[in-house]
Amino acid sequence: MAEPLKNYFGPEIPRAIARSISATGYQLDEERFLEEVLDGYETLGLMERGRRIATVLHEHLPQDFEKAIEILLASLPALAPVEHGGNHPMSSFRFLAHTLYVALYGVDHLEASLRAQHALTQLFTAEFSIRPFLERYPDATLARLREWAGDPNPRVRRLVSEGTRPRLPWAPRLRSFQADPRPVLELLELLKDDVDPDVRRSVANNLNDIGKDHPALLVETARAWMRDAGPDRRQLIRHALRSAVKRGDAGALQLLDFDGPAAVRILNPRITPARVPIGERVEFGFELANETPARQRVLVDCRVHFVKSRGETRPRVFRIGAAELDPGAVVPMSKSISLAVMTTRKPYPGLHRIELLLNGKPEPLGEFEVIAP
Repeated sequence: MAEPLKNYFGPEIPRAIARSISATGYQLDEERFLEEVLDGYETLGLMERGRRIATVLHEHLPQDFEKAIEILLASLPALAPVEHGGNHPMSSFRFLAHTLYVALYGVDHLEASLRAQHALTQLFTAEFSIRPFLERYPDATLARLREWAGDPNPRVRRLVSEGTRPRLPWAPRLRSFQADPRPVLELLELLKDDVDPDVRRSVANNLNDIGKDHPALLVETARAWMRDAGPDRRQLIRHALRSAVKRGDAGALQLLDFDGPAAVRILNPRITPARVPIGERVEFGFELANETPARQRVLVDCRVHFVKSRGETRPRVFRIGAAELDPGAVVPMSKSISLAVMTTRKPYPGLHRIELLLNGKPEPLGEFEVIAP
């Protein structure tokens, strides 16, 4: 099982933050600060630890937010990577509490908070802390994000798209943008051909979010972006359409050249083992046969109906791949799925059905039983 994320945000983080603040010349009572932060710290999750540090910072820094944020910004250069090293993927999380501090205490100070987030997002990400400002000051914040879409730093440009995602994971939804995503689409237009792949991937994720509430608008936007699209933009569009494809959206499938139902047969389905202990893997395979005189291009996904804690089932779609079948061709395909306990999915005992999605059309493949380990 993967190590919990909170383990990369241990007591060494608040200790380093305290040292960095003292390095600015501000008289921080480090002993008391750490005593308050670390009381019950081990029981807290990742985001709870970040909030704990932010709230204790609020008690120890000047109550004037603009003075306090200047101290925090001045402390950033001294907040060197700690314990896990600067190249560790989680090393930038040492700035998590700083962004949460802005979100919690800076909402009445728009300009100071936007300036702080511009600096912080270059070290970590302000995608969470920008959202209260989009809700309270939508016009002013969107105007600043339009400026930042041309910023030389790719982390700032990524904030423009990631921070405006209507359904950003780990964050409250932006209900106004779910209802009317046009202000967000105006920003995405500025970034759809960004030179940085992380920015383009964020644009795709945002467009994918929009499509969950406005599927027709997603397809309309993707169709417009396909005109004169180079390889990078085409890849962006494919990623943006992934949820629509899993839903079997005909417009999305057509844009990706999977037009119409697949006229193929499923041969030799197999699922092993038939009874899978929690923590193990289930593997299944099959063959697709094109018995027509025409060449076919088939997008193949699978939908597993996972049993939940109360016995009901909930489907989850997994990508298998695309198959190019000449007349008379038979193509073998397979997939392996983990039944490990994850933060995003917990398996429960029971009978699980598997369907194949062939150009979005479901076809039964079989079933397997999940059992206690």
